[in-house]
Amino acid sequence: MKSNNVIMLLLICAAAAGCSSTNGNTSNGPSVPPASIVSITVAPSSPASSLSTIRQFTAMGKYSNNSFGDLTAAVTWSSSHTAVASISNTAGSNGLATALTPGTTTITATSGNITGSTVLTVNSETLVSLVIAPQSPSIDVGTTKQFTVSGTYTDATTQTPSLVTWSSSSTPVATISTTGLATSHATGTTVITASSGTVADSTTLTVTLASLNILPITVNGSLCSAATSANYVNKPCVSVTVCTPGTSTCQIISDILLDTGSYGLRLFKTTLTDVSLTQVASGSGSLAECVSFADGSSSWGPVMTADVILGQEPAVTVPIHVIDATFFSVPAGCGIPDQSPSSAGFNGILGVGLFAEDCGAGCVSVANNGLYYSCSGSTCTGTKVELTSQVQNPVALLPQDNNGVIVQLPAVATGGKISIDGSLILGIGTQSNNTPSGVTTYQADPNTGDFITVFNGITYSQSFIDSGSNALYFSASSSVLTPCTGGNTGWFCPSFLTSLSATNKGYAGTPSKDVTFQIGNADNLFKSSNMVFGELGGSWPGQSFDWGLPFYFGRDVYLGIEGKPSSLGTGPYWAY
Repeated sequence: MKSNNVIMLLLICAAAAGCSSTNGNTSNGPSVPPASIVSITVAPSSPASSLSTIRQFTAMGKYSNNSFGDLTAAVTWSSSHTAVASISNTAGSNGLATALTPGTTTITATSGNITGSTVLTVNSETLVSLVIAPQSPSIDVGTTKQFTVSGTYTDATTQTPSLVTWSSSSTPVATISTTGLATSHATGTTVITASSGTVADSTTLTVTLASLNILPITVNGSLCSAATSANYVNKPCVSVTVCTPGTSTCQIISDILLDTGSYGLRLFKTTLTDVSLTQVASGSGSLAECVSFADGSSSWGPVMTADVILGQEPAVTVPIHVIDATFFSVPAGCGIPDQSPSSAGFNGILGVGLFAEDCGAGCVSVANNGLYYSCSGSTCTGTKVELTSQVQNPVALLPQDNNGVIVQLPAVATGGKISIDGSLILGIGTQSNNTPSGVTTYQADPNTGDFITVFNGITYSQSFIDSGSNALYFSASSSVLTPCTGGNTGWFCPSFLTSLSATNKGYAGTPSKDVTFQIGNADNLFKSSNMVFGELGGSWPGQSFDWGLPFYFGRDVYLGIEGKPSSLGTGPYWAY
């Protein structure tokens, strides 16, 4: 029987203070004084910059226990001569210095009574030319493209100018922000220009109709409901179209959690206002399902047939789980299921993980499987379910782009962002926009979908990559990371941004590849106005390393569905 990651592994801790897990360190031994900062090194050492350029400084702290940590976002930065260069203490741009006039200034990083410094020299070289990247890109309507610019100076050096103005010649086609992020609105072309004083460069951005196999993703953005997302950090949302089977009566439902750790579409009954779905029978009764999540919540309700449209793909007829706590009598093993989208934190879940069904062969042969029930009269009893009646991954049923998905999300700077936009691309190697390049494939256990992570000398043999988990979850002793206290128990709260490394392997032990990541102080993150964080981590006991949504930031992550071949191999597999 396949391990059901909806039941076993999905973490959906919606509120910042909403995780009820506790710190696993129960030692009653003598307390150890926390390590303190003994020195700070600022890098680069004695750099030179040209006028109107920016330069990133970093601060590395040495601690009394001889460990080291990145303090760039934690120290207070200062410039001894602000007329020569200014330096930022703003979250997301900490340590970013802007060269203003020729001269020298001392750049200092301070934490308490410990300081570190270096001298920045601003030369009198002037900007000669600019070059925008990428050149002549093409994007779909409703998506974004990040532009960058580099400048060449009179001393032949190439640096990043700081005083750049961005513009779009046709704002109905696309607008561009002060940081060079273009947002497309309609088909056509527009000239994107970057200028600094009298020096400028331009390129043409082409906006086309969206590809059929793309679903936009917004993390805490426009596709997420404000009513369900107020305290839900790192929430990836998509929308799907649901239709009455065999008809053109459809409605678009947004605020659906994109979950690569589960399989199938689950929607609250209250969201289905314009369509009528068909109840799936179970003998003489009605088929229902209960799923329980790792945060202690559960969902209960009937299994019904719907026509589902993903992006602009053809509709597929598929059994889905309709979440309805009032359906018949809730089985005792289902606990107290979520009553509404507001209590759950979403309108539904789209599970696009590694398997085609949410249970598989085990539920075909075992009646007391803990998931499926046959309801009639006033009772619901456990039941066997054929594969075709189980809640199914709708991607696996598509006529063409059915062998997997690619999740694309941009990188998120330290300190977080309010929201980000990305894409869910259907299919792997089936079209020009989903052709793999430069990725490593990790075969997953064909029964569970798990692979291996080695971290801090511990082998986690049941690890997985899960967009439905809003943080990186793993077990870590207090010598590695300090747990939060008070209302945020269960999250990590190190005193400084901590850089860590782990090794991922396929379930059979190969290939093997190191992954670096960072964990920040959750208390401080939750106090900011941002909702998307790449350095958010939480405590998770057992043999699983849960590579949650932060793992996706800045990566293209491929998920190959079981039994489906592609150029990366036959699923189930992960690739990135």
